[in-house]
Amino acid sequence: MLDPRVILGAVSIPTAVLGGGSFGTCLAVMAARRHEVRLWARRPDVVEAINREHRNPAHLSDLALPDEVTATTDLAEAVTGREIVIVAVPSQATRQVLEQAAAHFAPDVVLVAAMKGIEAETGLRMSEVFEEVLPEALRKRVVFLSGPSFAREIAQQRPTAVTLASTVESYAISVQESLSTPWFRCYSHDDVIGVEIGGAVKNVVAIAVGLCDGLDMGLNARAGLMTRGLREMTRLGVDLGANPLTFQGLSGMGDLVLTCTGDLSRNRRVGLELGQGRSLDQILEDMGEVAEGVKTTYAVCELAERRRVEMPIAFTLREVLAGRIAPRDVATQLLTRQLRNELS
Repeated sequence: MLDPRVILGAVSIPTAVLGGGSFGTCLAVMAARRHEVRLWARRPDVVEAINREHRNPAHLSDLALPDEVTATTDLAEAVTGREIVIVAVPSQATRQVLEQAAAHFAPDVVLVAAMKGIEAETGLRMSEVFEEVLPEALRKRVVFLSGPSFAREIAQQRPTAVTLASTVESYAISVQESLSTPWFRCYSHDDVIGVEIGGAVKNVVAIAVGLCDGLDMGLNARAGLMTRGLREMTRLGVDLGANPLTFQGLSGMGDLVLTCTGDLSRNRRVGLELGQGRSLDQILEDMGEVAEGVKTTYAVCELAERRRVEMPIAFTLREVLAGRIAPRDVATQLLTRQLRNELS
């Protein structure tokens, strides 16, 4: 377990952040308030700029990075000797990065998983990917970070609350004490499955809500879609063994509301532009960052079909993304389904 003196801010814990995107960059800056941080990024030009100019030219380029953040393209160098490793790469890249880094993790490392998605090729949750890749001694030492948290607002030190879930709650509490600040509040949790499903499915619903807004269907439609999306998220999570109350919390309803309504949401933007007539390929090419919900939609649908869980919003969105349904026909597809009880 991490040194309890961290609670008092007395100990600087060697920390690594894997991923030079917006979320990895903001987490590195936040962690550097207490700890010395080594940031791993793939691009040499990004690493060079961070070390020379203390800025990430690719993401949050207006954010000054503290001297306590140094960068490297060498994954082994990034994680060797680190007591906390925050993994903030896209969900579809997580397996590859972990496979390369696992041999270099310290035996007492605590891993913080900050991605939100389901592996497209296997349909596995991120906790299952960690289980497959990590040596047995490290499999319990993973904490999953989720909740309503736009990177830019964290970087601007705007008040943010997130959830940290682990099957061993003491690890969640240790990371909670290490990362919490007066403006970044972390709550511990023990429902890893619920926190993961909330973080993944909210991106799917956000694309659907963005599509609804792009088609100017109105606020009634947005509210209905978000509410039914929350129901689908809960249905799948409970089937997998999650606590239904988790979906009323930060990693469920909280993250869903933010991602479906916030202008900084990449997944909402995908839906908006689809509704306005742009092609998916054009949208993704112009974004410059990963919208996790696109590939997660396919993975969630396959998982739901395998588990025989009904998720009509996700299923309909998959048809739109695949080009089999025109965006303008989404409302008809959903509203003309067989009438049913709301709680079923």
